[in-house]
Amino acid sequence: MTLTASHRDLDLDVLEQLSSGAHSVAKQVVSDSPAITGCVVLATCNRFEVYLETTQAAGDAAAVATEAVARASGLPHDDVVASLQPRTGPEVARHLFAVASGLDSMVLGEREVAGQVRRALETARLDGTTSATLERLFQRASRTSRAVGSRTPLGSTGRSVVGVALDIAAHDLHAVGLDLAHACVLLIGTGSYAGATLTALRARGVSQVCVHSPSGRAEQFAADRGIEAVPPGGLGDHLSRADIVVSCSGALGPVVDAPMVTAARARHRGPAGAPRPMLLVDLALRHDIDPTVAHVPGVRLIDLATVQAHSPHTVSPAVDAGLLIVEESAQAFEDALAEQAVVPAVVALRSHVEQVLGAEVTRLRARGADDATVEQVERSLRRFAAAMLHGPTVRARASAHGGHPEEYRAAVEMLFGIDVPRPPAP
Repeated sequence: MTLTASHRDLDLDVLEQLSSGAHSVAKQVVSDSPAITGCVVLATCNRFEVYLETTQAAGDAAAVATEAVARASGLPHDDVVASLQPRTGPEVARHLFAVASGLDSMVLGEREVAGQVRRALETARLDGTTSATLERLFQRASRTSRAVGSRTPLGSTGRSVVGVALDIAAHDLHAVGLDLAHACVLLIGTGSYAGATLTALRARGVSQVCVHSPSGRAEQFAADRGIEAVPPGGLGDHLSRADIVVSCSGALGPVVDAPMVTAARARHRGPAGAPRPMLLVDLALRHDIDPTVAHVPGVRLIDLATVQAHSPHTVSPAVDAGLLIVEESAQAFEDALAEQAVVPAVVALRSHVEQVLGAEVTRLRARGADDATVEQVERSLRRFAAAMLHGPTVRARASAHGGHPEEYRAAVEMLFGIDVPRPPAP
């Protein structure tokens, strides 16, 4: 099952609060309930989702996860319950596959979320909170995302949260007679969003980029990408030189505040000595840039809410094609999952037949038959067994897809007098 919250249902400030303790939720959930055998948390700039594998009732598992989110975020329990939408059964795969393919994003068709889905699984692996079913679910989500990207035009549109934000910035610069390609850009952060931002800036012809990292990783990031690193203590000076600041560090508090911007504006002059406008782009869900900087004269703040307001939401043939791929992939995943339920019965039946066959071969040897005769009889018995098992194996798959694995197990036990192991229900 999954508990989800996204930009579709909540204000971004609520999402920010839900995500504030995301790093600790999965470990807490698995620790709180032995019946929850796997947990993966997906937290991005416009969603917060908890994926669970559990042997207990969905409502009980949801209560455990909700309590963990409430403790980690500091939000009242009732507010968390109201914010998280539960999904169970086939809806879980369908939803995740659409998310990974950028079809449930703030910017339809964005490709950045595929990497975030992949990293969510990697984090769960490192934390020891993933499970076999969640592994298959998230791996299938990544394959579905690649299929949508390669089989529809969505993979070549280049639409993303970063792209929309830079398009807004370019439009605002043009309105005051400036060109994005010739702007001086200060990049704050060195994570995946920073890398995507630098790629998008270069695609738009921007060459003057420097990077600052609150965590001290600017030098390595800059060296790897051929840009300038802001030295320790040099943020204020580079703020005063920047036409655009793009921040996506994911720090736990504002990296840039109003007094810093005010001081930078006082030193940020155009050729005629007049203050030049400054654009601040905050792509962090938890606000790298203090929202009060929007009140500083000559400053334009572009944040995720701005991106959301400017994002295209029209349903195109490409989106329809992507949703069809998602639906097909989700059905294939559910079919494979259902087949797992009849595997114990098929294995038990095959083992039973193998034992009977082996006993007959042993009896033949005990009667003194020569090796050639034994080998010939054994080949005949194996061909007969394979023919007899073909029908039950095909019907096992049909029973699984039809939602009747228990009836198939009961039939095998009754007809052949064998016990079929019962795996824990997911």
